[in-house]
Amino acid sequence: MKRVLITDDAIFMRLALKTMLERNGFEIVGEAENGEIAIEKYKLLKPDIVTLDITMPVMDGLEELKQIKAFDKSAKVMMISAMGQETIVRDSVIAGALGFVIKPFIEETIVKAFNKF
Repeated sequence: MKRVLITDDAIFMRLALKTMLERNGFEIVGEAENGEIAIEKYKLLKPDIVTLDITMPVMDGLEELKQIKAFDKSAKVMMISAMGQETIVRDSVIAGALGFVIKPFIEETIVKAFNKF
């Protein structure tokens, strides 16, 4: 069972993602409402996969991605955001994200993307 840390500033998005992933055999080991908290939890929990929203208070997802990858080069990161501009997708991939899902998403899309890890 793959262990997931969910990062999103919107509680309803964290809940929706958690519900979809748990229903499909993933274990949610933690949640974070901003990038700073997520980095602390990543180091503590060592999840198999971490999800990052792009736009968050305190630290955005792209900066968080860079810091997680600096800490753990093998980190598996899935970006999930309403911001689907080509530049952000490109910057996320260059920084080390393994996938990018655009909100609003459907369960099938999420499960398919996560099963690639």
